[in-house]
Amino acid sequence: MGDPRPPGTDAAPARFVTGSTLRHVVVMAATGSVGLMAIFVVDLLSLLYIARLGDPVLTAAVGFATIVQIFAVSINIGMMIAVGALVSRALGAGEIEQARRLAASALVLAVVAAGLVTGLMLPFLAPLLRLIGAGPETVPAARTFLWIALPSSLAMALGMGFSGVLRAIGDARRGMNVTLAGAAVTAVLDPLLIFGLNLGVEGAAITVVVARLAFAWVGYSGAVGVHRMVARPRLAEVLSDAGPILRVALPTVLTNLAPPVASAFLAHVMAGFGTATVAGNAVVDRLVPVAFGGLFALSGAVGPILGQNWGAGRFDRMRATLRDAALVTGLYVAAVWLALLLARAPLTALFGLDGAAADLLAFFCLAGGAIWFFNGLLFLGNASFNNLGFPLTASALNWGRATLGTMPTAWLGAHLAGPEGALAGTGIGSALFGVVGLALAFRTVGVLERRDGANGEAQAPRA
Repeated sequence: MGDPRPPGTDAAPARFVTGSTLRHVVVMAATGSVGLMAIFVVDLLSLLYIARLGDPVLTAAVGFATIVQIFAVSINIGMMIAVGALVSRALGAGEIEQARRLAASALVLAVVAAGLVTGLMLPFLAPLLRLIGAGPETVPAARTFLWIALPSSLAMALGMGFSGVLRAIGDARRGMNVTLAGAAVTAVLDPLLIFGLNLGVEGAAITVVVARLAFAWVGYSGAVGVHRMVARPRLAEVLSDAGPILRVALPTVLTNLAPPVASAFLAHVMAGFGTATVAGNAVVDRLVPVAFGGLFALSGAVGPILGQNWGAGRFDRMRATLRDAALVTGLYVAAVWLALLLARAPLTALFGLDGAAADLLAFFCLAGGAIWFFNGLLFLGNASFNNLGFPLTASALNWGRATLGTMPTAWLGAHLAGPEGALAGTGIGSALFGVVGLALAFRTVGVLERRDGANGEAQAPRA
């Protein structure tokens, strides 16, 4: 996995401790968005291809399978965040060898975690699908998709880990290329396998596997082949590093498991309104990352910038980074919201939706911007906590939004106003937890600054 050679000139120093914080935020977020948006767009196309087969049951099945698969993906995302947080902080402090060693150990642990989760989920796919509302007509197709796609989570763990290393050192372009590679593979293979070879759902699942293998290869080429920022893993070092890595990773993984729980609950609520609503919700689920993928990229961009400046003791730049990221969040959501409002009718026609499914998609286009602005603020807060040593705060906020901020409000909204009410109910929790999350992020920077000052005074020589 790693490169035994010491890092040469390609091993990047801390890049984010100087220069405009707004520029760093925009560049990292923009390059991250390109890669993420590419993969989300082709995922949406994949669902579109399935929808074009003319069977709403298959569309719903892929939607349910995606929700189950997100649990495994969330583990990988949590480990990727841990890699980025630890490597960026070590680089900010000038400890390049420590960064290389932590990267190697974290990647090994990420693959092990992905293997364990996959092994635990595969035998229980049918009950898991039924738990989130999949009916007897959708379970077989969803289960087939997952049996093919889920084991590739191990390759995805490697790819996302390498991407975390690349973004931690500030190589936004190569970090973007990891996801672009997967998107390119999906764009080519999906129509070929689904339509050309008549493989349907199985073809979509096979494409997922090949795309994740491409993730891993391109990530390895950048993080190891170019930058040599991953040492050769050694068992003794992995065991020694497991403690500090897991102290960041476990709460981060816990944080990232909250959104799938909220999505599963919402899917369960939507399932009560019939297959058409489930199909509409599946389209909304795939449209969300395409429309608001920039917010995911923005939160990923903030982490390495905060981590390097924390390592360098630049608390003023940390506050500036949060302010700039909140500004970019508002501007981005305003532009996307306008685009959704204008695209309501074309999107409905594109996916061939009518009735309850069309109504749900139209409502999302009307209300989604408000909901996701506050989600974006919460993402920024969570990125701060995960990279600044307070991952349990991120866990508490995310689980608070997934439970108190989603379940009672979605249930009540569904009772009062049907599927649209359920979707609107989730916005209430987003608003509350988003504002609190960003406020606590600024407070966290202040806590670290005071702690750093106290440590400096304690270490100063006395007269």
